Amino acid sequence: MKKLSIYEPAMCCSTGLCGVGVDPELLRISTVLNKIKNEDGFVIERFNLTNSPQEFINNKVINDFINANGVDLLPAIVVDGEIVITGRYPSNDEFVNLLGLSTNVLGSKPKTVRAKIKRSGSCGCSGGNCC
Repeated sequence: MKKLSIYEPAMCCSTGLCGVGVDPELLRISTVLNKIKNEDGFVIERFNLTNSPQEFINNKVINDFINANGVDLLPAIVVDGEIVITGRYPSNDEFVNLLGLSTNVLGSKPKTVRAKIKRSGSCGCSGGNCC
């Protein structure tokens, strides 16, 4: 059974997804972790320094890492007790490779959306009479 632990910097809540400005990277990570949690054979843990400071103390690998590097290199991604990535979150492909997931667990890559911009000569408000 693979175990993935993410040790994150201090955030306002357990996922960092609160407030008016949601970080899209944290939204992606929450989505990915929820998909992985639904798979058999994986243990997923997520700790942030604000809500779970004791976990940073109890884990010797993380404690030694922070004592040597400070907290600026968080998040630290730990797989089966070994730090594998620091300073950023894994890409979806890296999650697949690190955990040996089937590529269809995280879904296909996002589709590219093309938008057509109509140029009317006005700003689009007040029926074109404001500019």
